[in-house]
Amino acid sequence: MPTVFLDTNVFLYAIGAQHPLKAASQSVLERVGEGELDAVTSTEVVQEILHVLIRRGLRETGLQLARHMIDLLGGLLPVTQADLAIACDLIDRYPALPVRDAVHAATMLNNGISAIVTADGHFDEVQGIRRFPLSGS
Repeated sequence: MPTVFLDTNVFLYAIGAQHPLKAASQSVLERVGEGELDAVTSTEVVQEILHVLIRRGLRETGLQLARHMIDLLGGLLPVTQADLAIACDLIDRYPALPVRDAVHAATMLNNGISAIVTADGHFDEVQGIRRFPLSGS
C-alpha cells in the first residue's frame, strides 16, 4: 500500500466516545505505530483537531493528541501557498467539496500522495485521490 494521508476524522473517532468507526480508527493508528502502514498528515489536520477539541472544552486532550500525532508520524506536511492555489481550483471544480477537505486534497496532490484514509466520502469525487474508507463508511 502506498503512503496514505490520515484525515482528521481518523484521529477524532479513535479518541472519541463510542462510535461505529472508533475501533477501525484505532486499528489504523495502531498499524501506523507498528510500522505496518506508512502514513502522513498535515499541519492543517493538527490545527483542525486542536480547534475541535478545545472548542469542546477538551484542551488537554487536544494538546496530548496533537503531540502524539507529531511523534507518531515523524513529521507533518506543511500547507503552502501552492497548496492553497490548488485548493481554490479544487473548490471551483468540485462545488460540494468542503474547504478543509479541499485543502487536505491539495496538500496531498502537491506532495504526490494519492491515497487517504477517511470516513469522508467527499474525497471520492476528487480525481487523482483514492479513498480507503474506515470500516462501515
